[in-house]
Amino acid sequence: MIKQLTPRNFNLRPNRRPNIIWIFGDQHRAQALSYRGDLNVYTPNIDNLARNGMRFDNAVAGAPWCTPFRGALLSGTYPHQNGAIRTPSPLLSEIPTIAIPFNQVGYHTAYFGKWHLDGSNSRQHFIPPERRGGFQYWMGYENNNNQQECYVHGSEGDDPVRLAGYETDALTDLLIQHLQDHLNFSTDAVGQSAPNGYSDGLDQLDYQPFFAVLSVQPPHGPYVSPTNPDHGCRRIHPAEIQFRPNVPEVSWIRERAAVDLAGYYSMIENLDYNLGRLRQALKQMSIDRETYLIFSSDHGDMIGSHAQWGKSSPWEESIRIPFIVGKVGGAENMRIGRCDAVINHVDIAPTSLGLCGIPTPDHMVGHSYAAHCIRSDTSEYNGPPDTTSEPKSAYLQQIPRKMHPHTVNRSWRGVVTRDGWKYACTPKNDWLLFDTQEDPYEQANFVYDRYYQNQKEYCQDLLQQWITETSDQFELPDIGLP
Repeated sequence: MIKQLTPRNFNLRPNRRPNIIWIFGDQHRAQALSYRGDLNVYTPNIDNLARNGMRFDNAVAGAPWCTPFRGALLSGTYPHQNGAIRTPSPLLSEIPTIAIPFNQVGYHTAYFGKWHLDGSNSRQHFIPPERRGGFQYWMGYENNNNQQECYVHGSEGDDPVRLAGYETDALTDLLIQHLQDHLNFSTDAVGQSAPNGYSDGLDQLDYQPFFAVLSVQPPHGPYVSPTNPDHGCRRIHPAEIQFRPNVPEVSWIRERAAVDLAGYYSMIENLDYNLGRLRQALKQMSIDRETYLIFSSDHGDMIGSHAQWGKSSPWEESIRIPFIVGKVGGAENMRIGRCDAVINHVDIAPTSLGLCGIPTPDHMVGHSYAAHCIRSDTSEYNGPPDTTSEPKSAYLQQIPRKMHPHTVNRSWRGVVTRDGWKYACTPKNDWLLFDTQEDPYEQANFVYDRYYQNQKEYCQDLLQQWITETSDQFELPDIGLP
């Protein structure tokens, strides 16, 4: 049972490092948010975070598959550099995760939920302590596709414990309770002498800063709605679904997509509800002004667009992910607006470290976009961000051939540019070329249109640079004109 706390007005200590919380679902495509214009879903808490923070609406999952993305997310390295090239596969043990630099500067680190980096798809798989990425506190599971019956193990004991209730609700409970315990809050101490964890009386809070991760399986399939309607999700009827224009008017595709999307959107609204619960808890703990919330996803979900399901495809519904950096209470040093950078999976760890003033470790290959989120007159972030060194494109990969039905059955590589061009190849074969700014639903493939040869060559040159710089192995096609 989560403690009910009495709000207090603690002042932010000027020299204390901020906290970071990652909260992300699995297969939550960027387009499935009400602030992005999707009329099927209502996400007021995510929308408010976007309004009062910095949103990266061009963010991508450079490896749109569970394990490859998660390995890149936690290590700041590309899948072919860290061993996590397919689902399932293990992250190389010698690759440090983001928890290590946080630990080294005195942060408390905690992880809750889906891991999927120890080489298994089994819900019974036990992850030993040495394989938990260096997080000081860890309660999670390798993989589970049953949101109503989820088991976790870790710092509270090695025996699996069934979560009490729907997965997203229960994991959010665990995170909030852990943060309360970490701050040593006690309702018994309210209005009395300063409890443990406080210094300078009741007007200033002193505690170890933290980096915490909440990783939940929903809205990944099976697309089953949460059973408790009080937990933030409406009863969405399949007949009410408004399809994206790129869902073919083929009866079986639309019938299946309508049922799947009804459950999918319900799970997203429940995730939004739990983000709201976390926001309120941070306010109650009086740490909302010094805690960055980063809301994202590991990749998207096709659900009928282009007659595809799942992920591992280069189309927008698969690769575009939400990425929002904000603070619940706002702060004078928080930039507000939209950044058009194509932030990729390898950039999230450096950006998170940068928000806390922690240098990017040498092994991480991504770019920090923290300067787009922080405004300060007393640091290197004074004035507008310098974008000259930022990547103008992001690298996309599907490394092994994937044999799932209604999913691209090929290995492929691709690139998406900051100004909206996207190019993808299968081995020795040019495949897709889209102008996503003019054609967001990707219905005009210009890859064999000679009029767009210059754009095609420009994108292939960028793609070759990424392959060379990251020491990837992939054979590009010959696209020269005869």
